[in-house]
Amino acid sequence: MSGESPRTDPPILSVMLAVPDAGAAARWYAQAMGATTLWDVGGVVGLSIAGAPFFLGQPEGDTWDTPAGLGGRSVRVEVFVDDPDAFVARAVTAGADGTVDPVRDHRTPWGVHRQGGFIDPFGHLWLVGDRSPLARHPHG
Repeated sequence: MSGESPRTDPPILSVMLAVPDAGAAARWYAQAMGATTLWDVGGVVGLSIAGAPFFLGQPEGDTWDTPAGLGGRSVRVEVFVDDPDAFVARAVTAGADGTVDPVRDHRTPWGVHRQGGFIDPFGHLWLVGDRSPLARHPHG
């Protein structure tokens, strides 16, 4: 085995969303997005949507806060799926506000990108689109 490089897994990028009650939020994400719980240590919960991990945390007076505590949003969560319409519709049925950015076709340099979004009950902005931005496209 000499001369072989050790196997290196690619990095995984994820987010931790600040929520006032991690347990209640985990239940909502399960209903609205089909999220499954990876682990739960009380104020912090690990979730997965079809293998894509994300986390929920209750701020405890440290350097971050919920959207309500900030008085606005500091990030938007981007999700890429095969059927953005169905993903957004499920979240809206579960109580998300889908009026902010309805799903529609956007013209891009590589063609049509279907995307829209919602605000979850905890104040986080989610944009949900097809997978077209995940491929490399020629510049300008």
